[in-house]
Amino acid sequence: MSVLNIILLVLMAISAFLTIVLVLMHSGKGTGVSDLIASSMYNATAGSGVWEKNLDRLTIITAVTFGVCVLIMALTFPTGTIGM
Repeated sequence: MSVLNIILLVLMAISAFLTIVLVLMHSGKGTGVSDLIASSMYNATAGSGVWEKNLDRLTIITAVTFGVCVLIMALTFPTGTIGM
């Protein structure tokens, strides 16, 4: 396995973990993990819209990073380079 593949595997694992955590932090419609976390992090009157926007951006960034890592790994996995 090449250095590129090792870097991509580490980046993919980190982005997968962060994506899961960030998705769980989104406020939901009902009760659950997200409401327990959200209630301690901000009040309804304290500008929760900004918090949600930033959380959305971070979630999109980590999900795109994960997707790009998967695509690059699909192209380069056996040899660490594109092609043969």
